[in-house]
Amino acid sequence: MPGSTVTPSSPHWEAQLSFEELGRPLREVTFCVVDLETTGGSARDGDRITEIGAVKVRAGEVLGEFQTLVNPDTSIPAFIAVLTGITNRMVADAPRIGTALPAFLEFAAGTVLVAHNARFDVGFLKHFAGVHDLAWPDFEVLDTVKLARHVVTRDEAPNHKLSSLATLFRAQTTPNHRALADARATVDVLHGLMERLGGLGVDTLEELQAYSSRVAPAARRKRHLADGLPNAPGVYLFRDEGERVLYVGTSKDLRRRVRTYFTASEKRTRIGEMVQLAAAVTGIECATALEAEVRELRLIAEHKPPYNRRSRFPEKVTWLKLTKEPWPRLTLVKRVLDDEADYIGPFSSRARAEEALAALHEVFPVRQCTGRLPLRPSRSPCVLAELDRCLAPCDGSVDVQTYAAVVRQLRDTLQRRPDDVVEQIDARMRTLAEQERFEEAAQHRDRLAALVRATARTQRLSALTRCAEVVATRREDDGRWSVHVVRFGRLAGAGVIPSGADAVAYVEGLRASSETVLRTPGPTPAASAEESERVLRWLEKPGIRLVDVVGEWSCPVAGSARFATLLTKVGT
Repeated sequence: MPGSTVTPSSPHWEAQLSFEELGRPLREVTFCVVDLETTGGSARDGDRITEIGAVKVRAGEVLGEFQTLVNPDTSIPAFIAVLTGITNRMVADAPRIGTALPAFLEFAAGTVLVAHNARFDVGFLKHFAGVHDLAWPDFEVLDTVKLARHVVTRDEAPNHKLSSLATLFRAQTTPNHRALADARATVDVLHGLMERLGGLGVDTLEELQAYSSRVAPAARRKRHLADGLPNAPGVYLFRDEGERVLYVGTSKDLRRRVRTYFTASEKRTRIGEMVQLAAAVTGIECATALEAEVRELRLIAEHKPPYNRRSRFPEKVTWLKLTKEPWPRLTLVKRVLDDEADYIGPFSSRARAEEALAALHEVFPVRQCTGRLPLRPSRSPCVLAELDRCLAPCDGSVDVQTYAAVVRQLRDTLQRRPDDVVEQIDARMRTLAEQERFEEAAQHRDRLAALVRATARTQRLSALTRCAEVVATRREDDGRWSVHVVRFGRLAGAGVIPSGADAVAYVEGLRASSETVLRTPGPTPAASAEESERVLRWLEKPGIRLVDVVGEWSCPVAGSARFATLLTKVGT
């Protein structure tokens, strides 16, 4: 196993010390920046470490590096091999974690551990230290993701992933899902963050750790904006001086939550900007937490507040459609029609929909040309026919019955059982991974993930949206019984049974006063897909009691949800 090596380097940042500083100056702190590659996302679920990489730095200078592959004593999934480039053959002769981990702990002794998403990396290391009865040192831990969230704005980088931050700070190493390379890139990100904060007077480790809790005096002076809000569940809206809605949020305790925006509890940079603009906060009290969540989604879609990042444009979605015609084909559309066609989605982006479409075209040779074909077409075939990727009904190469049989298999994949697609694409990925053609394999991985996720979503939504009404109740954490009326996937009514009231009479009264909802075509919910998914999460909680179901609420046993674990490991 490779030992640590000292690699001198010029400083990436300058420490700026005041005459009366307190705490440990950053230039005197030794950091050990670590990154892991693993077989999946959770050590508790049986995933293992496949590589450890670390860089030891002080005052911007590299003191040493540590790298080793790790034999996980299990097969590396094809998806992970594609992502990292680490194959079973590469780790066959590598040391096991019981040998590799003590060597790393010796290398990192006496340092402050740094990682990008430290909860993941440190969590794996601590887990296997416990498995092998190794004493875990009392490391201080610094997470560059958390620090970046307070320093890097949305305008500078699309997100706080390592690759985005490495580009922003012009890291000398490009992250590539290999442990040492990613650790080197994280070093440059750490130095870039320190440079910025140095200009703000952050010179010690203690100041760096506490930076996110700083609150501007102007924000503290606005605490009175929460005074008129109730200590009850609901939705709150921040507004500027012109009454424009800046931000919409939800909480189980409106007053307490809104007060945190003006205290040390609020750490998000963008929200700090919003608080500076806020002139008023209004609250809408809700009967239940689910009602509050749904109202939040609807208000965000209505007002499109600039400081809400998600849920602002529920109308901007894409659907994958299997047409209803003599020679059906797959196409991407913006809305669902009442035309007896099959629809999958919605997809949050057209790019994801195109990936799912490509996965289906890999397996099912249905036509890809646009427009309708007559029952007896007489066209010239395209190049796809020559490549055996299309049955070519255009020139009569296939009869209606044969083509219809393929379409039935395709429809079964979309509605009930995706095994054929999963097996064929997974086999192709494994072959490409063994040939170390990782870029091509990654393309197939992304396509499969997009398809499985979309079909699983459609199957869950369809199960609920085809029910004219679902009435359910649950004893919540506060001991009260909440009741919800759901019609065609939309929350139509919500309430809490009063103490001592006739429960049956209360539920019937709520049903009678709930919103009238009309059925929508296809799998489209009568609300946004996100609202219906929030309702589903509540309905699937332990302790739910179904009062009545009008319709059939069921999902296919062999449906796409079976592959949820696979998607979690892929991380797409």
